[in-house]
Amino acid sequence: MKFNPLQTHTWVPLTIQEEGESLIDIVKAEGEFVFDSEGNQWIDAIASWWTMIFGHRHPKLVSALKTQIDELDHVMLAGHIHPAAENLSKSLLELTHLDFHKVFYSDNGSNAIEIALKLSIQFYRNHPDFNPRSEFLVFSNSYHGDSIGAMNVSGKNYFNRIFSELRFPTKEFPAPNCMNCPWGKNVSSCSTECLNDLELSIKQQEYVGIVIEPLVFGANGMLFYDKKVLIKLRELATQTNTLLIFDEVFTGMGRLGEFFAYQVAGVKPDLLVMAKGLTGGMLPLGATLVSEFIYQQFLSKDPYHAFFHAHTMTGNPLACSVGYASVKLLQEDGMDLVKKLESSLQRRIETFQKKLGKRIQNVRVFGGIFAFEYKETIAEDEYLNPIGKKIREKMREFRVLLRPLGRTIYITPPYTISEKSLDQIFLAMEETLLSFVDSD
Repeated sequence: MKFNPLQTHTWVPLTIQEEGESLIDIVKAEGEFVFDSEGNQWIDAIASWWTMIFGHRHPKLVSALKTQIDELDHVMLAGHIHPAAENLSKSLLELTHLDFHKVFYSDNGSNAIEIALKLSIQFYRNHPDFNPRSEFLVFSNSYHGDSIGAMNVSGKNYFNRIFSELRFPTKEFPAPNCMNCPWGKNVSSCSTECLNDLELSIKQQEYVGIVIEPLVFGANGMLFYDKKVLIKLRELATQTNTLLIFDEVFTGMGRLGEFFAYQVAGVKPDLLVMAKGLTGGMLPLGATLVSEFIYQQFLSKDPYHAFFHAHTMTGNPLACSVGYASVKLLQEDGMDLVKKLESSLQRRIETFQKKLGKRIQNVRVFGGIFAFEYKETIAEDEYLNPIGKKIREKMREFRVLLRPLGRTIYITPPYTISEKSLDQIFLAMEETLLSFVDSD
């Protein structure tokens, strides 16, 4: 059964509220599939906004949830601790090879970013050798969430433009774009010219931190860039005593072939933010990983040095238990699954390009991400490019769920997806785009 937004009691997010929008009534899920109320099977090709990294209802995650709910459902974390939180924290720090010292929990990526921002600002206020700082360095093609702080350190775009009055000061620079370098460089000839203006600014003014999605700008077009950028940012941050904050809400939990993107790049940030795949998509949970030298500035008997930030559901035992099981799955064979998926996606590039020809460009694969641009007129607000909705609706005829970013089409399937389902996704994309070619 299908609905439009005017027929539901629920306000569906990121959806135009008018009768022409079509909502699919999902009632069940298993593996890479979801099922509607009429029994139709759909392939979840983007893992429900990049979260279901082991597919829906993985048996080990379901088991962890059932076991935990029989023992402890919730207790506030302020003034208490429980095994589920400690187990997950320890396992996350082990994934980083102890590059970080503490884990601060929240319930989603936006809140995890908010925590990183507030910790960074308070770090300078607590530190005896630094003056207070208030401004962050950010990038134009970035997206870090929809809450006020997260929105402020995102690039100015369609998600936040209407709320410009709520913005606090940030310094925005053009995002690195290694796919279409404005300087005409390639990776071998690149000297990170894209960071020249940022370098000049950071040496003239004190900033709190640099906030960036490492190696991939996700929601603003699946834009890949080279690790040289992160190496240079680490160098500049160290030289100027500026904090480096990596938003790994999307890239964390194995997405790019290592546990974290910073490990792929070989560049350690001062704070790391994660969410989405942390619980395999089963429950809301975010985490902010904090370096020891930052944590040290909060060790004090002075109550004004304490970090007064909390959420009611911080460190919820159910979410932490599922998160712990998700990390264990990642450690067992998760990285092998991502490498296998990456190889499968790469093998399909040549045939895909031959079939679609000049109608597509920038076909690319990185870990468990496959993306390309459909050659359509670029819109002023690219996320709102109408071609995205046309592609999404046409793909539904093949029972494949996609959510293009304007003219950027991508898939981020569960790491466990079958070759048969991948075949179906690619056939659906080919047939969909060829139907547009035929109608031109």
